[in-house]
Amino acid sequence: MTTSRYHRVVLKLSGEAFADQTIGFGIDAVVVQRIAEEVTKARADLGVEIAIVVGGGNIFRGLTGATRGMDRARADYMGMLATVINALALQDALESLGQPTRVQTAITMAQVAEPYIPLRAVRHLEKGRLVIFAAGTGNPYFTTDTTAALRAAEVGAEAVLKGTHSGVDGVYTADPRTDPSAVKIEKLSHFDVLARGLQVMDSTAITFCMDNSLPIIVFDVTQPGNITMALTGERIGTLVHPKETQ
Repeated sequence: MTTSRYHRVVLKLSGEAFADQTIGFGIDAVVVQRIAEEVTKARADLGVEIAIVVGGGNIFRGLTGATRGMDRARADYMGMLATVINALALQDALESLGQPTRVQTAITMAQVAEPYIPLRAVRHLEKGRLVIFAAGTGNPYFTTDTTAALRAAEVGAEAVLKGTHSGVDGVYTADPRTDPSAVKIEKLSHFDVLARGLQVMDSTAITFCMDNSLPIIVFDVTQPGNITMALTGERIGTLVHPKETQ
C-alpha cells in the first residue's frame, strides 16, 4: 500500500480556491466538497496527520481593502474573519464525510471554534482529527502563507503543501498565464526563491520556512488526486527544499 512521505503536514489552501468560478467570489459548495473528499481519503488511506490553513480572498482580502483607503490593520482583521467563514464551510464538508475536524482560531470566538492552542492541536492530530487553523496569526500585516509556515513549525509538521488554484501547477520562471516562454522549475531552494523573486509565497513565509528547514510543495490543488500525489512524494508541482539545488 502506498504510504505518505510525511507523518504530519500543513495544507495551505487559498480562499480563491473556494470561490464560485463564474463570479470569482463566495463559496462553491461543490469545490469545497471535492477538496474535503480528497483530504478525507488521504487521511484514511495514508494515515498522515493533516492540518489546514485556509485563506479568505474569496470573501475579503485585507490588502485590497487597504488600497481602497481602509485602515490596514482593520482591513486585515476583516480578512481574518473571512478565513473563519471558509474554515467552518470546510469543517462542515469534512464532517459530513465522517471525518472528525476541529477549527482553531487565532482570534477567540468560543461560540464557533476553539482558541488556537498548539498542544491541543497536536493532540487532535494524534487522535486522527483534522485541524483547520483560521483567523491567520491573529495579527495584522501577516498573510495566511506566513500563518501556514508558523503553524507548521509550532505543531511539528514536516512539510507545507501549498495548493494553487489558478491552473498553475508549480513554480515557473515567469507567470505562464501571460508569458509563453515561462519554464516550470521542479526543484529549488528557499534561497533561490528569494534571490530570484519568484512568486511562491510571500517573502516572510519563505524566510521562515528556510530558517526552520521546512520544505514546501507547490502544486495545483484543483486537479483531483493531487493532494495524495503530493503526500506520497510523486513528481508533482515544485519542491522548495531547505538545501541548495544541486
